[in-house]
Amino acid sequence: MKVCYNKLWKKLIDLKMRRVDLRDAAHISTCSLAKLGKDENVSMEVLKKICSALHCNVGDIMDILPEDDKNINRK
Repeated sequence: MKVCYNKLWKKLIDLKMRRVDLRDAAHISTCSLAKLGKDENVSMEVLKKICSALHCNVGDIMDILPEDDKNINRK
């Protein structure tokens, strides 16, 4: 499964926040912010901090997508 944080970036736009504002408000590292920007996995602790800072639920900031597996349809 892959993660996608497009909802997070849209939420920041709606809140007129920059990524560094999120980093400071949620007390997360620059490394964690970079991982989010690359749609990489981050810890649940990071996600909880973001949700707490933005007063939202994890489903409001991310999606979990299925992997594109070309072997699925093979018989």
